[in-house]
Amino acid sequence: MKVIADLCVVPMGVGVSVSKYVTACENVLKAAGLKTKLHAYGTNIEGEWDVVFDAIKRCHEVVHEMGAPRITTTLKFGTRIDRSQTMEDKVDSVQKRLAAE
Repeated sequence: MKVIADLCVVPMGVGVSVSKYVTACENVLKAAGLKTKLHAYGTNIEGEWDVVFDAIKRCHEVVHEMGAPRITTTLKFGTRIDRSQTMEDKVDSVQKRLAAE
């Protein structure tokens, strides 16, 4: 089953800057072959359910291996079985409506 997810992994106890941890997680997602879109407060991910959630688990493992003693994560996700839909489809739908106004 395909899933579109919005992931925000926040390492705690590592100081103010977390970009190196975000970079490591982005590399995990890319290595898993997932389609991603980084944004200011997280990453949108598109792929097969098991691949997405295995990669999220791996993100936690990697960030802990980098020395983060604690991680808090926000995850939103959705599935759709009536038709195929991509991240771009969802954004395009809203942009078309905005343009029509």
